[in-house]
Amino acid sequence: MKTVAPIAVIDALEDATWLDPVVDLEHKLSHALIKPQWLRDLLHGVPQGHPLHPPLVQVPLGAWFSAAFLDLVPGSEDASRRLVGAGVLATVPAVAAGYTDFAALHPQQMRVAVVHASANFTAVGLYSVSWLARRSGRHGLGKALSFAGLGIAGLGGFLGGHLSFRQAAGPNHAEDVPHRVEPGWHSLGPVDDLPTGTLTRRAVGEVPVVVLRQESSDAVFVLADTCSHLSGPLHEGEVTTAKPGEGPCVTCPWHGSTFSLRSGAVVNGPATAPQPRFSTRVVDGRLEVSLPGAG
Repeated sequence: MKTVAPIAVIDALEDATWLDPVVDLEHKLSHALIKPQWLRDLLHGVPQGHPLHPPLVQVPLGAWFSAAFLDLVPGSEDASRRLVGAGVLATVPAVAAGYTDFAALHPQQMRVAVVHASANFTAVGLYSVSWLARRSGRHGLGKALSFAGLGIAGLGGFLGGHLSFRQAAGPNHAEDVPHRVEPGWHSLGPVDDLPTGTLTRRAVGEVPVVVLRQESSDAVFVLADTCSHLSGPLHEGEVTTAKPGEGPCVTCPWHGSTFSLRSGAVVNGPATAPQPRFSTRVVDGRLEVSLPGAG
């Protein structure tokens, strides 16, 4: 089937290397402007368990759509102006969350995200000027600017949908693991074959897992190897120290997401979804694993 022309243009953005100087600049700014890890985790959506940016953008868009409707109703100028202003203010947390997510994307995603952000910033600018025009009584100009802003915001939203659903920038990339693992216990081989204190890659059927056998206690932790953020290989990451009482963690080598090896919980983002955690036991010297909820 022939690719629809607008989609072909957006696909071409993914490989538009001429955007890379802007991408590099925005990447540096994102890390420089939002530094505390707790704030980055909050803006990524770690406490909520899913990305925060998509629900936040519904607030300004909802306000602006409502303003557009009221602009067609005589005598609603004051209410429409207030909605336009409320939408502009509501973009602040939405932009902060999106900007934080930007720093933890693949290059192809970043190129689309730069154009997505440019469209949205243009829309915010048009709505800001629209609010000023309305405040000074130039309602006709204000309405025209608002409708132009709504069209450009729609383009930005379309690119955001491409990022989310075509390029999978926000979904849980480990969600399929429980559906690919058979219920019950599976052998990973002799436990003595596992090195201690080192991350090791094994497989449960066709599902890769990362294994850590602790030096101090011989406890064995097993998580799905594919990072829930953007599919990074956790076995190539680092073992780090968690918060007191949480045990060891693994940090993804691609974007720095950190997970508890004991529970699979997200300790630090950008990941928002936990890693599938396998129960372990040793039978006749062989390590066996089972995934709760598999099948």
